Amino acid sequence: MIVCSCNVLSDRDIRQAVNTAADELLNAKQIYDCLGCTAECGRCARSIKVIIEEACNECASACRADYPHRQTMDDARDEARVALAAPNLLGSAG
Repeated sequence: MIVCSCNVLSDRDIRQAVNTAADELLNAKQIYDCLGCTAECGRCARSIKVIIEEACNECASACRADYPHRQTMDDARDEARVALAAPNLLGSAG
């Protein structure tokens, strides 16, 4: 299935990049960089994130429950939640 029509990236391309990259790929920008393209409209970013999480969880399930991908994804989700909440906290203080 084509996920990014701007760069014609499929879900298979994204899964392969996640599974074969030397470093862990945790976001759409890293996927674009790995695949040699750049974000155009950005509408696919959420879908790419879901595919990254699925691929990492599949890998973790296949290896073992405490595989580093799973912990890294949990940490990344926690950091994203904090980053999203931070502007609201700053805005209410002023």
